[in-house]
Amino acid sequence: MKNPESITVKNIESAFAGESMAYIKYMYFARVAREHGDVETAQVFEETAAQEVQHAFGHMDLLYPKAEMSVKQCLAMAIEGETYEYTEMYPTFRHLAEREKNEAVVAEFDEQIAESKEHAERFRATLEKAAKRFAALTKVEERHANNYRATLAKVSAA
Repeated sequence: MKNPESITVKNIESAFAGESMAYIKYMYFARVAREHGDVETAQVFEETAAQEVQHAFGHMDLLYPKAEMSVKQCLAMAIEGETYEYTEMYPTFRHLAEREKNEAVVAEFDEQIAESKEHAERFRATLEKAAKRFAALTKVEERHANNYRATLAKVSAA
């Protein structure tokens, strides 16, 4: 969407977050139900979770229309998000958990910091690899275009 300060955009972002969280929550609840032997309830949670993820995708389509997105933009946004997680979000959360002496949460956030860093590096490497492929394709396309121009010039001169 064009205006990130728009109340509507903020509402769609909140709705996306809510639907995404509902998906994960319901999948977790399904796991709990299965572990308790309640397969029927687990299936209800899983079916509802599948609907929630579709709602989240619908919100993403509004926020980031596919026709306006490129793979490069997707990778850049992923790098930005993961970098934020390991440089700002989790370190801040970790510090607060440490102050409260909640060692289990500190350990969880330490893991998330490391994993977010790995994710950002993987996305960055993918972006660099894609840029190299694109550069190579550009050279090939340029060579083909020059060959076509030369052939066209010969045909036109004849």
